[in-house]
Order: sequence, then structure tokens, then C-alpha cells
Amino acid sequence: MWLDCRTGNSTYLMFFLVFLNFILISYTYLIEGSQIFEKIFSDLWIFIIIFLVFYFPIAVIIGRWHVTTQIGVEQDILRSEEPIFAKMVRTILDVQTGKASEEEIKEFRKLLNEIEKKDIKDI
Repeated sequence: MWLDCRTGNSTYLMFFLVFLNFILISYTYLIEGSQIFEKIFSDLWIFIIIFLVFYFPIAVIIGRWHVTTQIGVEQDILRSEEPIFAKMVRTILDVQTGKASEEEIKEFRKLLNEIEKKDIKDI
């Protein structure tokens, strides 16, 4: 339940509150007190609607760019720093080239069994 609470809070509720806070602060400092902008955005709701019309398409474009270009790079970096992944790849190479001992193969098999037995609730 704790993990669910943290995930719901950080992913959804805090996003909404930070987003709302950003809109209110932007409206207060950019629009109120400015004679030009107060004529265009006479009400907070008008500002919110216009802001959202521009914000969401830009956010989708940036998010798509991140998914298509950056996530692969991040995953490559994480994999290159993961010791279990490195050990598995090394053991596979050693088995294929005949350099792995029976003890290393048994240890590798034991490690894989432990990984497979983990329940998602343990993570």
C-alpha cells in the first residue's frame, strides 16, 4: 500500500498540484498587473484554456521525442552499469566458448532461478 500511495502521489496528484500551481503563479505574475495581457486574458479560465491548448501538444511532442530518442540511450547506459546483466552475458559467452566451469554454470543457473522466483510484490 505504501508503494501504491507513493506512486499515486508522485505520478498523479503532485503532477496535478504542481501544474495548477504553475498556472496560478504564471497568471498572477504575467497577466495581473499587465494592462496589455489583462485585456486579452480578462479571466483566469480564459488563460487556463489558452494555456492548455498550447501546453498539451507541446508536451506530447517533447514526450514523443524523449521516448523515441532518449529512452533507448538511458536503457543502454543502465544495462552497461548493471552487474547482474554483465555477469549473465559473460557467463553466456563463457558457456558458448567453452571457458565456463560447471560451478559457474550452476551458480548462473541458481541466480536465474532466484530472479525468476521473485514476486512483483517483493520489488
